[in-house]
Amino acid sequence: MCTDCVQKEYPDRGNTCLESGSYLMNYVGCAKCHQRDFVLISNKATEDEDGEEIVTYDHVCKNCDHIIARHEYTFSVVDDYQEYTMLCLLCGKAEDSISVLPDDPRQTTPLF
Repeated sequence: MCTDCVQKEYPDRGNTCLESGSYLMNYVGCAKCHQRDFVLISNKATEDEDGEEIVTYDHVCKNCDHIIARHEYTFSVVDDYQEYTMLCLLCGKAEDSISVLPDDPRQTTPLF
């Protein structure tokens, strides 16, 4: 992973978890070939581990195949919630939790 290719290392993305794609606003350009072009995705792999889906891939410079960052995205269901996480030098870090129920118990307001 190359810290010279990004503006900020592991920016906080709140609850924006990307399963694929690249956060190009954080991309300065390739530190190896000094070009600022598209970022390709390579070595994408998906595995299931104890009910958790893990997606990993590399962000790679289109021109010289320099590896910019390693992206990891996870998805799991815990109790009544879908849990998402993302960790990537380029795309940042984020986590999100969404209820699988029609009405999220965390969003209800007390009646009294």
